[in-house]
Amino acid sequence: MRLCFLVEEQYRYDGMPVEVISRLTAWGHLVDVVRPGSSLIRVSEEIRAGSHDAWVLKTVSGGPGLALLEAAASVGLTTVNDARSIRGVRDKALAAAIGRSRGLPVPLTYAAARPESLAEIPDAEFPLVVKPADGSSGRAVRLVPSPDRLAELGPELAGEGMLIAQSYVPNSGLDLKVYCVGGELYATERNSPLHPDRPTRERPVPLSAEVAGIAAEVGAVYGLDLYGVDVLLGPDGPVVVDVNDFPSFRQVPDAAARVARAVLELARTGGTEPAAPPPEPLRVPAQIPAAAGDGR
Repeated sequence: MRLCFLVEEQYRYDGMPVEVISRLTAWGHLVDVVRPGSSLIRVSEEIRAGSHDAWVLKTVSGGPGLALLEAAASVGLTTVNDARSIRGVRDKALAAAIGRSRGLPVPLTYAAARPESLAEIPDAEFPLVVKPADGSSGRAVRLVPSPDRLAELGPELAGEGMLIAQSYVPNSGLDLKVYCVGGELYATERNSPLHPDRPTRERPVPLSAEVAGIAAEVGAVYGLDLYGVDVLLGPDGPVVVDVNDFPSFRQVPDAAARVARAVLELARTGGTEPAAPPPEPLRVPAQIPAAAGDGR
């Protein structure tokens, strides 16, 4: 097979996808690597029907790679994951609306184009988790305990673009990351970026039937094949606080080979259908655009 990987400079030397590419090459497949953030790309030559069996995206959320992946999909090329599904989780406000409308346990989330609009959130909703709607890798995630602290953060938040604010879910200080690869689920426990004072060793952990069911439903709701789900075990049960396409797959046994095999299978079959749009917009406070839950 001939595959094209879109790889951001940030991930140029990262094990995911470098080890996956090495494994595919060792198996005799041809892999072209395009760096959308640093290369001049002849789009009409690179993206044409029949040029590759599949295109794979490993870039930051706000990078230019997704547009190229969407262009590949527009001429009928297979993408891993489906390009429309990736868009549905990389925009965290959109992901929140889709998730809540489809019954996933996603916390209430507000969205605002300007940080001062978040001041309209009722005091009773605090503490909040505030982050950029296009954030990734934990960038600029803040635990905001009070309206006064939110006002103090205004200058910092002003440069982050669209923001989402989510009700904080009380938890033990540990995040549960569930990875899906090749139809199999793997769980890892790691320290929450909101609680750096509670260090713990990242380690694989057993996956309960309840969390496994939620993680599998996430794939169906968003139309993803390779993905990760951040789950918090809150006082009222598991809560989905983030969904990532093509994550790190850390602690997954023989991750590079498993992901490589999954990429080949998706290239052959075309993968999952994209998620259906939410049936209706979520209700949000006046003058606060978009809405509803994600969060890390």
